[in-house]
Amino acid sequence: MKDVISEYHRWKQQGEGLRAEAMRAMETRYRDLLTEAIQIAEEYRADFGVGLKLPAGVTQFEYKSAGGKKPKAPAPAPAPAPAPAAAAPADPKLGPLEKRLAAAQKKLEAAKAAGTPTKNLEDKIYEIEDEIRLAKLR
Repeated sequence: MKDVISEYHRWKQQGEGLRAEAMRAMETRYRDLLTEAIQIAEEYRADFGVGLKLPAGVTQFEYKSAGGKKPKAPAPAPAPAPAPAAAAPADPKLGPLEKRLAAAQKKLEAAKAAGTPTKNLEDKIYEIEDEIRLAKLR
């Protein structure tokens, strides 16, 4: 009877060692696959400008990009307010354009925060800024 119990204890120890080894191997494989998925997602977004769609059954997959967040350019110092007597009459076309620009910039910031593609919004902002420059020249 003692031999059976001793044999059982040895078998149990071997099983636990194998279990721990398998657990480490699975964790390593899991991390390797996630790292590869991140690299593919970053390359896809860089090449095609949009993120990959998740497969059915996966509701969320987030990661921090390797380079971290891009540093924001420092905000320009506010220009001193012109004297009321020197204020030029406002062009009636500029007001709506500036409102459109502010709305598009808000949408761009929201898209960046959500991690969605921003190329179209950046193009729209560029077009509005172009319209503002042209309106000021007239």
